[in-house]
Amino acid sequence: MKGKNDFIEFMADAGVLTFGDFTTKSGRKTPYFVNTGNYKTGMHISILGDYYADCVAESGVSFDALYGPAYKGITLAAATASSLYRNHGINVPYFFNRKEVKDHGEGGALIGYKPKDGDKLVIIEDVVTAGTAVRESLELLKTVADVTVTALFVSVDRMERGMGERSTLDELRDEFGISVYALISARDIIASFPKGDERVSKMNAYLAQYGAKE
Repeated sequence: MKGKNDFIEFMADAGVLTFGDFTTKSGRKTPYFVNTGNYKTGMHISILGDYYADCVAESGVSFDALYGPAYKGITLAAATASSLYRNHGINVPYFFNRKEVKDHGEGGALIGYKPKDGDKLVIIEDVVTAGTAVRESLELLKTVADVTVTALFVSVDRMERGMGERSTLDELRDEFGISVYALISARDIIASFPKGDERVSKMNAYLAQYGAKE
């Protein structure tokens, strides 16, 4: 697996990691933004899948299928499953949900693999802010079968406070007992820049204001 700086450079080259003045969904003013919707070529999704697959394989997490929450998680789960098979010889099914339940044809809320009782599942997501989408996914999966979600994989840990003083990812770990893995963190991004870079001071100031307590 390539290093974290390689992934940061890949995100920046793809226009996924950008710097400026942005406002998050929670209303926080942030000096950087991660928009995985800007991955838009075959090369992008192939490389991204490799990064996720390497992280999944190296984690040693036990699972039976990958789940990608609509919409961005759909492509991520498919790319990860493809790379796991291509690069690691791991052939696992994947599936995703519909935003609206289909009432004709095959029907249902899920497309692809159909989870069964006892399955261990992994969620593949892009960036988790408040954790709302992950909690919705966990709720949905429990209505389909008696499954266990063993891990969550995300691109970036923004290291911000969630509903309390701790980070959203830490809250998800404690609340649901799942392992959480991020390809990179906000601190990794900061460390990739030379000292004196304006982006370093802005990101440090942001974390000083909104960063989670360890």
